[in-house]
Amino acid sequence: MIIAVVGPTAVGKTKMSVMLAKKYDAIIINSDAMQVYKDLNIGTAKVTEEEKEGVPHFLFDIKDVSEEYSIYNYQQDVRKLLEKYKNKNIIFVGGTGLYLRSALYDYDLEKESGHNDYSNYSNEELYQMALQKDKNCDIHPNNRVRLERFLDKEKTTIKEPVKLYDHIIIGLTLDREVLYDRINKRVDAMINDGLLEEVKSFYDRKVFSKPLVNGIGYKELYEYFDGNISLDEAINKIKQNSRHYAKRQYTFFNNQFDVNWFDVNLDNFDETYSNVVSFIDKSRGVSDEKYN
Repeated sequence: MIIAVVGPTAVGKTKMSVMLAKKYDAIIINSDAMQVYKDLNIGTAKVTEEEKEGVPHFLFDIKDVSEEYSIYNYQQDVRKLLEKYKNKNIIFVGGTGLYLRSALYDYDLEKESGHNDYSNYSNEELYQMALQKDKNCDIHPNNRVRLERFLDKEKTTIKEPVKLYDHIIIGLTLDREVLYDRINKRVDAMINDGLLEEVKSFYDRKVFSKPLVNGIGYKELYEYFDGNISLDEAINKIKQNSRHYAKRQYTFFNNQFDVNWFDVNLDNFDETYSNVVSFIDKSRGVSDEKYN
């Protein structure tokens, strides 16, 4: 049995995944693009050893932030795990919908050809090159990082996806205002827990890799350390970008998956868990049984 726990940031996915893993004697596989990187802990709200409660977790902390890791790499790694643990129950958890999609459907992703030097090209020139490669390219002309990565790709063919593995998608959700307030408070908690120190350790070492210059919670503080914005402005940007990301997550999951949504009871998370378990058991045609 494969279960995926999805939803926007700050909604309780980690807690739910561990509870379900203990219930169904399952392993947990990460489907968050940022949590594959080592030492990006506070800013990604990465599961702690204590929170794992002894449940085996995979594809967390597998790459240094200076290493390249694409959706192609993730697909290769996750398919190996799905084969290795095909006789186990598996729970995916994370907010990167495309990672999950690449794991469960037959997305044909070819490896990137390498890294070319585009330093002599302007953003507009890169954009025109991208249009020559694909006239339907919708990358913004000022998003240089994405343009370069797009130009480096040999080919990415996405066929009409066919489901490769039977699975159940559990979506956790909250009222939007409650969610946004929770996101804001989570960012404040991250700052108090040492997010500045976490980011500064990379900045001082002049690490400017993709997860740090693009990742929410990291790119904003890099702007602050560069002296371009104040700390308050950086924190407000993190909150704003996190809220916008939550919106995009809802859109992607609703458009790309058959999600079974559950309202999270913040005062009684056990109730939410019980509702999810009842749904899973009913959908599998069993009751209070261990899956094999």
